[in-house]
Amino acid sequence: MSVAEVDSLLEVASGIVDLVKLGWGTALVSPNLKAKLERYTDAGVPVVLGGTLTEIAIRQGRVEGLVAWMHELGLHHVEISDGTIAIEAPVKRELIERLAREFTVLSEVGSKDAEFIMPPYVWVEQIESDLAAGAWKVIAEARESGTAGIYRASGEVRTGLIEEIAHAVEPERLIFEAPRREQQVWLLKRFGTECNLGNIAPGDVLSLETLRLGLRSDTVERFALGDTGSGGD
Repeated sequence: MSVAEVDSLLEVASGIVDLVKLGWGTALVSPNLKAKLERYTDAGVPVVLGGTLTEIAIRQGRVEGLVAWMHELGLHHVEISDGTIAIEAPVKRELIERLAREFTVLSEVGSKDAEFIMPPYVWVEQIESDLAAGAWKVIAEARESGTAGIYRASGEVRTGLIEEIAHAVEPERLIFEAPRREQQVWLLKRFGTECNLGNIAPGDVLSLETLRLGLRSDTVERFALGDTGSGGD
């Protein structure tokens, strides 16, 4: 995004954006990075770098440099994932424990590979492990396309998987990536209007807010009469 695009987003949606992610490794090649961060800081919107940067730093043994850079940028959140580069569970757990002393940690569980199907019990084990290590919330992977992780390659919700995860872990501790409208609708109807959703394109932020408030046809019947849907029936 350009600085002008950031200004436009903040003009219309600063009050409903809880966290901005600078996807994968884009922060390293964005010449306007500091200018954008200043805009977000002035608006009181926290920023986190993409988890791919953390994965690369771990693989290259450059975590200290990444941490120093995040401090230099004034960031207070960090994402720790292993969806692109395989990271041993003890290494991820130790890093969460360590960085949780300096940052608000978001961990991510799930692979970006649409062909890789991870059993539900493994999802639950990894999520519980990350939370126990000190993660603030755990992101359920879907990619920016919504075609991996908690979704099938077609974008269809893996309902059984999500139900098993939600049975073991409080949904409030999770952030479900949901780049597609139909995915957002399903999750809001299942978990209620305050369900944590991530990987929302800037141009879709207002659309999502209308879904939450029952101001769009997809959710009018469910939410317009004041039903939060929290029971998940």
